[in-house]
Amino acid sequence: MDTMAEIEPPRSPSSSGSLQRFWHNGLPVAVVLLTVLLAWYVAAWRLNAPGAIERVLDEEAGYTQRELFDATMSMERPLMPAPHQVVMDFYESLTEWPVDNPRNLLFHVAVTGQSTLLGFVMGTALGLLLSILIVHSRTLDRALMPWIVASQTVPVLAIAPIVLVILGTLGFSGVAPKAVIAMYLCFFPVTVAMVAGLRSPQTIETEMMHTYAASRWQSLWLLRMPAALPFLFPALRVGVAAGLVGAMVAELPTGAVAGLGARLLTGSYYGQTIQIWSALVMSALLGLTLTASVALVERMVLRNRGGVA
Repeated sequence: MDTMAEIEPPRSPSSSGSLQRFWHNGLPVAVVLLTVLLAWYVAAWRLNAPGAIERVLDEEAGYTQRELFDATMSMERPLMPAPHQVVMDFYESLTEWPVDNPRNLLFHVAVTGQSTLLGFVMGTALGLLLSILIVHSRTLDRALMPWIVASQTVPVLAIAPIVLVILGTLGFSGVAPKAVIAMYLCFFPVTVAMVAGLRSPQTIETEMMHTYAASRWQSLWLLRMPAALPFLFPALRVGVAAGLVGAMVAELPTGAVAGLGARLLTGSYYGQTIQIWSALVMSALLGLTLTASVALVERMVLRNRGGVA
């Protein structure tokens, strides 16, 4: 007996794969984001309620809970701005002012980003140099490592004014002093990670290099540096984020008029809490962009050398 079997058309592998990736990766992120937004709105409502009752609503005439909620969500200078207020200030800053205007957040991003990247490059170079010296010299290992660790116990808020004053008397101003503070926070994770990475090759591998009569620099370039790459890039992600913090902190004691740190400072002077929060959001986005860029370079490098992308 002839039968006609209904053949179900195959699903597109690309669409099913995209759906699975969203379910496993995108959905948890969306849930966390919604939870944070809900908690943010609740916190803004509770913290702004006393100020709204005192300055906006007429307590003697009475008010409803809906009126109280609306007042807390639309205060001009709230104790804690609501998410939509931050988004509106963020949008207006980017669209209503030219990029070279200090009221545009991108203007401050360019100033802080320049100091961050310069400090990141300087800190990475210093960290690589120190790690190579420490690995190849037991004397430097014993002499430098304790001081490198101790340097990070000094709060950056305490050391930043001292460094800025010293560099200012030497004639350095503008980007350079802020880059030095960023370098101060960048070099430590790179140094520690690279010391571990350069020492990661096994004894049999180092002995094989001795068998081939390789010099120290040949062993460093052909064996130790490739083995240290998986240690380097996670440290670079930490270092660039720390450098951003250092650059912003360096803008505070100088009374700078440009940069995300300066934006935070002026907002606190004039009680512009919405401006403060929009600057915080922009600094977070800048940090994510910088770390994502390092992660992209990591994937390209590891892919080219046959590692896991």
